[in-house]
Amino acid sequence: MTKARRILITDTSLRDAHQSLWATRMRTSDMLPVLHKMDRIGYYALEVWGGATFDSALRFLHENPWERLRTIKHHCPNTPLMMLLRGQNLVGYRHYGDDIVRKFVAHAADSGIDIFRVFDALNDTRNIAVAAEAIRDSGKHFQGAVSYTISPVHTIDHYMEVAHKFVEMGADSICIKDMAALLSPFHGEQLVRRLKEEVDVPVELHCHYIGGLAPMTYLKAIEAGVDIVDTATVPLAFGASQPATEMVVSALSGTPYDTELELDELFEIAKYFEGVREKGGHPRGVTSLTHMQVYSHQVPGGMISNLESQLAEQKAADRLAEVLDEIPVVRAEVGYPPLVTPMSQIVGTQAVLNVLSGKRWHIVPDEMKSYLRGKYGKAPGPISPDVIERVLGDEKPIEGRPADELDETLEQYAEEIGDLARNEEDVLTYALFPATARAFFEKRHHGAEEDVFLTDSDELESGSVMEVSKIKEIIAAVEESLISEITIEEGDTRITVRKGGEAGEATPAPAQEAAAAKSEAQALPDNYHVVKSPMVGTYYRAASPTSDPFVQEGDAVELGQTLCILEAMKLMNEVSSEVEGIVRRILVENAQPVEYGQELFHIELVESVAADIPGDDVEAEA
Repeated sequence: MTKARRILITDTSLRDAHQSLWATRMRTSDMLPVLHKMDRIGYYALEVWGGATFDSALRFLHENPWERLRTIKHHCPNTPLMMLLRGQNLVGYRHYGDDIVRKFVAHAADSGIDIFRVFDALNDTRNIAVAAEAIRDSGKHFQGAVSYTISPVHTIDHYMEVAHKFVEMGADSICIKDMAALLSPFHGEQLVRRLKEEVDVPVELHCHYIGGLAPMTYLKAIEAGVDIVDTATVPLAFGASQPATEMVVSALSGTPYDTELELDELFEIAKYFEGVREKGGHPRGVTSLTHMQVYSHQVPGGMISNLESQLAEQKAADRLAEVLDEIPVVRAEVGYPPLVTPMSQIVGTQAVLNVLSGKRWHIVPDEMKSYLRGKYGKAPGPISPDVIERVLGDEKPIEGRPADELDETLEQYAEEIGDLARNEEDVLTYALFPATARAFFEKRHHGAEEDVFLTDSDELESGSVMEVSKIKEIIAAVEESLISEITIEEGDTRITVRKGGEAGEATPAPAQEAAAAKSEAQALPDNYHVVKSPMVGTYYRAASPTSDPFVQEGDAVELGQTLCILEAMKLMNEVSSEVEGIVRRILVENAQPVEYGQELFHIELVESVAADIPGDDVEAEA
């Protein structure tokens, strides 16, 4: 007879679920009215912070992420709060100095985090050691997360080795992090059974739904001894998110694994979030054919959404299938990194660039170069020597702990941001996201205060904002009518919709217009080479605002020399010269948006190589 053992539930609705389905766009005000109910449910934990929520709150929602955390803690005093920490990357996309890691963990603990789920994208535990020590020093729960994937080098023995290192670091629990929904029921059972046999700490399982294996994997893992599983309320479940809490609770009800959670109370929470979903015009979690093909391409659902957005921005939405075919090839070439932040962005963007440029490894973002140099950690498998030679040349990758190469301190950032920072939390925010934080602080300095949400959530009611779907209907009606302007008021919300006429039509910026006229007015000599933009992005003439330009008109350039940087798809991409010659014209201004195929430079060829230059038609190369 099976011994009774209550299965615990971590709810991800306030972090991973809306990150996976709603592009991390849930506001703190959307959460407040239901927090008191969530606190009474009896969850093991609420995952509420970390991952992309810090960046998104600051960048897109104009909220102070630290205030969000304190607000949630204020309304949920009885339930442990969990965050996802990317090891030495914290909540950013690169490694930060040890001093910054320690301070960040201390402030997160003081602001309300009880459980730190810590992972490294490469399962390189050297990148977790300092964060683990800081968590222990804070007296909080350190959960070591193993990033699960499938490759020739990712075996159960590999995962066990990582788990044992976590326990040696003092982990209070172990999490299997199945971000791409690749863990099958029987492999999940084997992995959990090994963990329960060999490590004497609780085991939590975090799966995404995507292709639909997760509920079956949860059941087999529960039979094998898993202690905790991650779920989300049904309006925020399925698709790229987690299985629904209501589904798991129902499946285990009346069994030895009963969660002891009340379905009626869970449905009240689900009803509230369904209202948030409808008002925000957010999608439901669904599984598409592309998602189901995860078992072939191994691309997580959230990463697919980002790829779709990137390709649409590049006016190449129809090339998703090519990119999904290219990703496993790139991943194998660079040593099979798990496709989790930041490696999912780095590998995915490289695949996009390979496909769109028509030349593999022709454009390589700085972040991929850093990875190949070993600055993100040790690759799980061998990296292709051809890729190393092409990208790094004779440069040798580092072999030590990447953060040992960093000498940045919080004091340096405090000096940079100056009086715009009100406290050490502001300095930490600036250290993680300098440009975004500075813009936020400047807006705050000029009187636009961030919201503070400490109202009693029992007194808050839903329906206080106008539904996005209703706004969309109003816009559509104005566009189809003879009305030029309309103002609508509903409750405390007032919006004005104006129809754009001829005066509102977009016109090219003067620099673009002049460049276009110059390009069209004069046919170029035969010995000129045109450098065109290989992508949609923002043109930068230098590596930083204080650096000298890469090239100026009249400069001689060599084959492979950097001409400019294009910021696209969240990464910085160098554009290098394919010829030797003299830069005769620079056709764009610094920080100017550029389109795919737009002319950037005219280079007069050196006679000795002129006959060997390929055609410069971007379309022909693609």
